[in-house]
Amino acid sequence: MSTVIPVILSGGSGTRLWPLSRKHYPKQFHRLSGSGQTLLQDTALRVKHLAAPILVCNEDHRFMLADQLQQVGISPAAILLEPEAKNTAPAIALAALKALEIDSDAVIAVFPADHVIANQAVFERALATAVSAAQSDNALLTFGIVPTHAETGYGYIECESGSSKNDSHEVKPVKQFVEKPDLATAESYLASGNYYWNSGMFVFKAATFIEELSAHNEAIARHCKAAYETAKEDLDFVRIDKAAFAACPSDSIDYAVMEKSNKVNVVGLDAGWSDIGGWRAIWDILDKNEQGTAAVGDVLNIDSKNTLVHSNSKDKLVCTIGLEDIVIVDTPNALLVSHKDRVQDVKEAVSQIAEDDRQEHLYHREVHRPWGSYDSIDFGNRYQVKRITVKPGASLSLQKHHHRAEHWIVVTGTAEVQVGEKVSILSENQSVYIPLGEIHRLTNPGKVPLELIEVQSGSYLGEDDIVRLQDNFGRS
Repeated sequence: MSTVIPVILSGGSGTRLWPLSRKHYPKQFHRLSGSGQTLLQDTALRVKHLAAPILVCNEDHRFMLADQLQQVGISPAAILLEPEAKNTAPAIALAALKALEIDSDAVIAVFPADHVIANQAVFERALATAVSAAQSDNALLTFGIVPTHAETGYGYIECESGSSKNDSHEVKPVKQFVEKPDLATAESYLASGNYYWNSGMFVFKAATFIEELSAHNEAIARHCKAAYETAKEDLDFVRIDKAAFAACPSDSIDYAVMEKSNKVNVVGLDAGWSDIGGWRAIWDILDKNEQGTAAVGDVLNIDSKNTLVHSNSKDKLVCTIGLEDIVIVDTPNALLVSHKDRVQDVKEAVSQIAEDDRQEHLYHREVHRPWGSYDSIDFGNRYQVKRITVKPGASLSLQKHHHRAEHWIVVTGTAEVQVGEKVSILSENQSVYIPLGEIHRLTNPGKVPLELIEVQSGSYLGEDDIVRLQDNFGRS
């Protein structure tokens, strides 16, 4: 019997969910579904009844991804690091090559890390149907979402025959893939009953996919094989060869394979699916009060209707009065206020922020690192104050700075501090001074998180003023 291996793609940036989702902390790592887990964790748990998953992500997110899987008890078969984003076809090809190492007859079930599926039982039945077809017929299966309304934001899949509303979970031949339509066309698709939303989820034998990719886009198959064959293991990760992968064309699986192959079938899925493509989708899936308003965080709504208020601030009350059809998203260093009908235009705001050479599209005020996190709580001319949290047993890199000195004050926990050749232990309320240019390192030797305040002073305080001499996370 073929091993069924989940493949989770975690390469998206989720700009339509700014300011919560940002390049270095995208939407799949946030708790958005109401489950209490992040979208990535929800996805991994959804397929935990299958074999250990293969994940594909970019280098910047690797430690965050590994930490979140560990938090929910998921041990991956592999975490593949893409040197650069090349769209879904190369990412799936790399995962298929890894799956073939595990089982030459493996079936892979491919899922983006940032989707929501409300009905697990219905999902599992549809998945079993797709796996059976992949095993028996060597078919390429995609999941078509039974449409609930005339949506212009999704691509569509047209079936040969049958009503997509009444026979979900059946395997049907695909007549064509259709680009995102205008409203009138979407309404005609809905009325016909022969169209599904294109979900971006797939099931097929790994070998079959590689064969079809080689037949229809030989360059992607060839370059992915070369990049995978020269990959190197790095801690818990598989680092795909950068030079070989750079030559690989960038293309989606739909364009590279699914629209060209004669082996493609669709399985209907009606399980409360959402790709969480924007803030309106978040409003759709969250619980709402009698006035249709959804709230996350410390929020007080008075007579506000059909509104979403999402507060990510730890120390701020957000109060609304008499609003209607508004989306408010509050974070410590950026605030979004939009009419609900315009939230898709948030991508324009992100583009403008980037053009203005700002940082709010890249980072939150709190920045996650493999050893913990830091929160920039204050800054001014020649100084910056951070709250630093170090995980038990973790160490920052052995490093120095050319342009700044630092003071560390321990708030809770125990710190092992190296300054120059001297190593000392600091407890609560004790402090240490690190002169400009001095080699230093911070370690948490305890069993509880270490929290400290760091006060930086100097002529330049950017994060690129770090010379790493040794690092446990391979960053030196």
